[in-house]
Amino acid sequence: MEHTPEQEKDILFATRDKDGAVTLYADEEWAVERGADPSQLHMVEIPRELYSKGTIQEVREFVASYLEDRQGQSPQ
Repeated sequence: MEHTPEQEKDILFATRDKDGAVTLYADEEWAVERGADPSQLHMVEIPRELYSKGTIQEVREFVASYLEDRQGQSPQ
């Protein structure tokens, strides 16, 4: 099966504050160096098109939606 750019993903790590703010990190090590709690990091696959051509705000919104969807699926 041939891969198209739309199928490829890039990885970011993210944390979400109680106020809903999202902080993005290029990798887990850098996140920890910047003071992030490793247990609160989420690995998020970003579509290549968004990663390469989207604005930081668009990426943050994508990650926020992803985290909201995941939280909604978690058993309470």
